[in-house]
Amino acid sequence: MSTSDRLPLFLLGTYLILMILMGIAPYERDTWWAENLPVWITVALLVATYPRFQFSNTAYCLMWLFLCVHTIGGHYTFAKVPFEWGNQLLAMTGMDSLFPEGRNNFDRFGHFLVGVFAYPTAELAYRKGWITKIAVAMVFGVFALGFWGALYEVIEMIYAVIAGGESASDFLGSQGDIWDAQKDMALDILGAIGAVILFALVWGNRAPSHLNQTY
Repeated sequence: MSTSDRLPLFLLGTYLILMILMGIAPYERDTWWAENLPVWITVALLVATYPRFQFSNTAYCLMWLFLCVHTIGGHYTFAKVPFEWGNQLLAMTGMDSLFPEGRNNFDRFGHFLVGVFAYPTAELAYRKGWITKIAVAMVFGVFALGFWGALYEVIEMIYAVIAGGESASDFLGSQGDIWDAQKDMALDILGAIGAVILFALVWGNRAPSHLNQTY
């Protein structure tokens, strides 16, 4: 097995270790289940489809990064993750509307990383030949991710209405921001734009015969 073939297995192994550790005494068990179920479905799909289609190692690394961040958020709840250093860095950007002072912005960081899934989405469509132009694949990746980001906000709302109480508040993580859902979706899309730019840089100069190779 080559180094490039071993990397996805290494990423899966490290994620599973983190998942087990973050499953020990989470802040709120109901929220932990709600946050992790979509992640587990994603991981299961990636494992089940691996024999038939392997994403590039770049795509796997990006997805691994998001899955790890989301798993940490599920342990603490996103509003309570120790993120003081990150909040200080974000405050230096001057983007007070998205990153207001005094708010735990780990969830904003997490939503930006949701956008990384635009990369494997564009890659899948391009390598399968469903889309033959890089630019169109980029647009497809952003739009597909934007749709999922909006749908997830609706799912969050439905869960909050059904669950109620502290569990609903922890799952939403709005922290009193009435525009939380809109800002989350905006960051999803910004992250997706960054991801498809990276996709174009990696795949834009590859010959058709190289589409099944990993990078």
